Order: sequence, then C-alpha cells, then structure tokens
Amino acid sequence: MDDRFVVVGAGTMGLGIAYTAAGAGFAVDLVEVDPDRARAAGTRLDELCAEAVRRGKLDVDAGRAQRDRVTLRAGLDQCDPEPAVLVEAVPEQRDLKRTVLEQAEGLRPALLASNTSSIAIADLAAGLAAGDRFIGLHFFNPVWAMSLLEIVVGAATAPATTDSALALAARLGKDPVVVRDLPGFATSRLGVTLGLEAIRMVADGVAAPADIDKAMVLGYRHPVGPLELTDLVGLDVRLDIARTLQAAYGERFAPPPLLEQMVADGHLGKKSGQGFYRWEGGRRQ
Repeated sequence: MDDRFVVVGAGTMGLGIAYTAAGAGFAVDLVEVDPDRARAAGTRLDELCAEAVRRGKLDVDAGRAQRDRVTLRAGLDQCDPEPAVLVEAVPEQRDLKRTVLEQAEGLRPALLASNTSSIAIADLAAGLAAGDRFIGLHFFNPVWAMSLLEIVVGAATAPATTDSALALAARLGKDPVVVRDLPGFATSRLGVTLGLEAIRMVADGVAAPADIDKAMVLGYRHPVGPLELTDLVGLDVRLDIARTLQAAYGERFAPPPLLEQMVADGHLGKKSGQGFYRWEGGRRQ
C-alpha cells in the first residue's frame, strides 16, 4: 500500500485519524480550510505526540517522526494526486459530505472513504464517478485508543475496495467489522438508541447523569455510561446522527428537546467544557 494518506477535516475525528495513520507510517495531509481550526489541530498533534513520549509509548525520536509525518493543508488543491487513502471526516451533514467527497474524488485516491457514522454510503456515493472505490470507514473516538473500525460496504463498492479497507484496518491496528449499508449501520443505531433514552431519563428526572451512567457501567459492564459517551462524542454530533436516523426510521430516533436545547446553548460536551458533565483539562469533573 502506498504511504500517502489524506484526511479532510481537522475536527476531533479527523485529527485522530491523521494521528493514527501517521503512527502507522503513512505520510498524512490533514486538510482544514479554517485557519483557527488548523492551528488548533497542529497544537493538539504536538500535545498527542508529546504525551505519547511522556507515557513511554514512543521515544523522543519516534514521537518527533510521527508528528513530522502530518502536514496541515489549507485545501485539497495543496495535496498531491493519487494518494493511497483519502478519508472525509467533516461534520455529519449529508450535503457537506457529498460536496467534499465529489471534490476529493478529483485527487483519484486508490481508496476513497467517509468517516460517516450514520449517513448511507449509497447516498454519499450518488455524485461520485467511481463509486466502486468508495466505502465507509467509521472510526471511534479517541481513534488512537479504540480498536474497532466499522467498514460499511455500499451497493456499488467493489470487493477489491472492501479488501483494501480490511488491509488498511490491519495496518492501522484496528479490529474491523463489515456491515451492510443502512443508515446508522450497526453501532450508531444501537449506541444512539441508548444515548437518546438516557437523555430522556435526565429530562424526566429519573436520576442524575452520574447515576444513570453508573447503572450501565456496573449493571451492564459498559466501559463508560451513555451520557459520558455523549459528552465524549459531542452533543452536536449526536444530534446530527439522531436527525439522520429519525428521517430514515421514524420518531423512535427523534432527538429529545433537552439535547436540542443543550446544543443550542453551546453545551457540546468535552470539547466545549460543558455537557452532561463539566470538563476541565480534558478530564471529567
């Protein structure tokens, strides 16, 4: 596999994918058109590599080399054509993703993928000339720590493309599952169902967020509760996914008014410092 990897979008997921790909030896172009977000991404990459060195996961030279393999780009036009992999990781909005993917296809990547967590691959592929080389690669946050990679195979996806995605998963150190292309796939349909019900329980005064989460951690052996996970994913991301699933499956995925209000108030979870919990220095208070 060629060693050039392009990630479009330097938010939480895009940055995590870029960092992980660099750790697997890829030369990564991380594309972010917003200058402030690009600067923040560069700072965060510095922090991640420095933290890996402090924790003994990398030596100083390896940490520096991993950071140096990621280059921030202001647009796709700054990237060399024909990379091995191009992953779109912009916000979970269908029209935005379709626009980015149609532009990204012009680079002629060997493997073109979306990090969508809920939008049908067939829908995103509608405007592509080579839908056979397009696939869903749904990573999980934080990308460098989460072993799961959900590979979503569209109706037009060629078997060779699925094979390439599986080979990529192995190189990145991920444990893949291959799923059929339906909105929400497997993980988001299950995860969002639990998360939305937990939010409704908060709104109904059933219990405090910490107690709802504790019940799932201790009673069902979940590693983290649904409300803390919502904070980690981002309430805005959860809202976008819920709306996508509502359109596909009906009112059982309707976002609770509390979720809509919290997003409107800017309480997005860990990334804003406030969600169902307060967050300071990246830690739950």
